[in-house]
This record gives sequence, C-alpha cells and structure tokens, in this order.
Amino acid sequence: MSKAETNMLGKVCLITGATSGIGKATALGLAQTGATVVLVARNAKQGEAIQTEIKQQSGNEAIELLIADLSSQAAIRQLAQDFLAHHQTLHVLINNAGVMMGSRTITVDGIETMLAVNYLAPFLLTNLLLAVIKASSPARIINVASVPVNIRINFADLQATRRYSGFRQYQHTKLALVLFTYELARRLRGTGVTANCLHPGTVGTNILRNPPPLIGLAAKIPIASLVFSSPEKGAETSLYLATAPEVEQVTGKYFRKKKEAHSAKESYDEQVAQRLWEVSEEMTNVAHQNTSSNEPA
Repeated sequence: MSKAETNMLGKVCLITGATSGIGKATALGLAQTGATVVLVARNAKQGEAIQTEIKQQSGNEAIELLIADLSSQAAIRQLAQDFLAHHQTLHVLINNAGVMMGSRTITVDGIETMLAVNYLAPFLLTNLLLAVIKASSPARIINVASVPVNIRINFADLQATRRYSGFRQYQHTKLALVLFTYELARRLRGTGVTANCLHPGTVGTNILRNPPPLIGLAAKIPIASLVFSSPEKGAETSLYLATAPEVEQVTGKYFRKKKEAHSAKESYDEQVAQRLWEVSEEMTNVAHQNTSSNEPA
C-alpha cells in the first residue's frame, strides 16, 4: 500500500468470509491501516484464532468478531443487529464470502446454497446496514464477484432446479452480484456512498472445498500453483477499493487488478437489474427502501 492508503484510523470496516483466503488477507490489510475491522466468521473457534492472529500481525487491537452463517437469513438479520448494537458508523462494507458447490444443496430457508450465500446474503446484509452506511458518508460498499462470463439471468430458474451445473450456477450468482452492485450505485447517487465490485483473480482458496469435479481436480494438480494467485494478491483490489483516496467518489464500476474493467454484457442491463432487485426483495423479505435519499432507510 502507498502512504496515502495507510491511514484509516477512525474508520469502521466490516468484512464477511474473513477467516481464510482473500477475506483473511483483506482483513489483515485493513487492520494494518489502523481501521477498526469487524470480522464475520461462520465458525467461532476459527474466527477467534484469526482475530488473535490479525491482532498480533498488525499490532491493531481494534479487531472484532461476529459469528454468522450467511446461508441463513435469520443469522444475517442477527448479524446486522449485533453490529448495530455496538457501532453507529460503518465506512466500508466488504461482501467477500462465497461458496462453490459441486452438487445442488439447499439452505435452511429452502434456497439453493450458492444463490443464498453468494448473492442473497450480500443483498440482505447490505440493505440491513444501509442506513448506518449512509449516515457514515463518505462510505464504500465493495462486492467480491468473479471473472465476467456472458450468461444471462434465468428468472424462471434462479435456483437451478431444472438443470444444475455447479460452475454455471456459481457464475450465475456472481453475475447477480454485479447487477446488484450497479443498481445499488444508481440508487445511492447523491448519498456519498459508493458501490463497486471486483474480480480478485484466480485464487486458490477455501471456496474450492466442495467444487465442481473438474475445478476440484484442476486445483489439486501441481501446475495449479502456476494458475492460482495467492490470497494476498487476490486481496489487493479489495484493499484498493476500500482505502484508496482516488476511488472515494468512483461508483458503479467493476475492477480487476486495481483498474476499471468491463463486466459481463448482461450486467449492464438496467431492466434486468431492476427486476432482479424486486425478486431479491421478495426472497429476503426486505421492505422497499428509498436508497436515493440521505435519510436512514
């Protein structure tokens, strides 16, 4: 990080999926800037170990931990309540957590797992925290997406009940995340809150714990080390979007290697984005909010 990026004292940052891979590397990088970093972990024991490790490595004691299973909407609502009980500001929200499943599974809410974790969890958590984020302006929302693939949102089968491909459904949920980011940015115009997304690169992380067979096999072969980047490398763009002064007012963009890039063609369709937002509200029971206002939602 440059000198201009190293002072985040007084800033509160929340990051999901913070106990391994890109999330852990991002959390450490934020801690090294002096920010208050709130880690979100699914497993308390693992979360506590990472919390201690980040404190020791960064010398920053303002590292907090919240526990939530992001596949459960009730847990996400409790997560938001737990955060708001202790914080009146949130300057950076990084929706980093993600999963890749080789076979179709459903959550406690009856929703296909990748759709629930990769897309609906960021949609719900962001909306639940939006009032405090707007009140903290200038603030930043960062969504960790994936490489652009020219597929389309299939509203008739969002949960892949008719035909399931793990890789395709993963890309489908990440496309939804990009569409959400762009629509959120449009709704937040004039609030001082930015919303951007990024492709972190091909990183060998724990997201590959239950991958589609071919991807799992590729990750295990010796040449994989030449293909997959390190988590630290993968975290660079997230950290850039969270801290760099030059992107404080940049919004509604997709980044790769700390530079603006083009996302999938479908992601720029505003009608698709608006329809997806409405469907997402129904699936998460999030009340309609006037996000273009500076008033708390």
